[in-house]
Amino acid sequence: MTIHDITLSLRNDLPCWPGDTPFGFVLAWSKADGATVNVGRVTTTVHIGTHVDAPFHFDSTGKSIEQVPLDPYIGPARVIDVRGRSLIKVDDLASFDLTETPRLLLRTDGWLDHSRFPESIPVLDRAVPSFLKEQGVILLGLDVPSVDQIDSKDLPIHHALGSSGIFILESVDLTRVEPGVYELIALPLKIVGADGSPVRAILREAEA
Repeated sequence: MTIHDITLSLRNDLPCWPGDTPFGFVLAWSKADGATVNVGRVTTTVHIGTHVDAPFHFDSTGKSIEQVPLDPYIGPARVIDVRGRSLIKVDDLASFDLTETPRLLLRTDGWLDHSRFPESIPVLDRAVPSFLKEQGVILLGLDVPSVDQIDSKDLPIHHALGSSGIFILESVDLTRVEPGVYELIALPLKIVGADGSPVRAILREAEA
């Protein structure tokens, strides 16, 4: 079984959404300073790096992360290459049969420099969420920090995906993954009341 790690490494210089709480890790206790053990402390937004959005993130009546089902985050997935498109349309996806791979990951290469937060990113056309629902898709993942444009205030794609029962995985790293069919595992932490969670996302492929 080949495993592809599609998770961005959490580090103190990984940029977060402007104005949000940045990721910080320090050794609160250190053996070098005389402590019995090394113990780390983390401060962060839950939307750091590779993460999932709970419905509560964009809908105050939606489920928080500990309430969401786990099924969307583990199972057959398809990676599709949509590089070079600023607007991803139904026509870019229509030739693929998604019925057996209800988790869809889109490689846009829209955020390759992870030392800087992007000013703009590729986004979905508004017709895509309903198309994905018709195909039975239950999770959509992208390699950028949001499914909506950076300056969006009303988050139409978040809401359309949520209304279609499609869960959201953001900021995956697909730079070393070929298009094709895999098994996705991207389980969120069980944080009570949280609007999202970092994940350790991997893709598994069976050996030929």
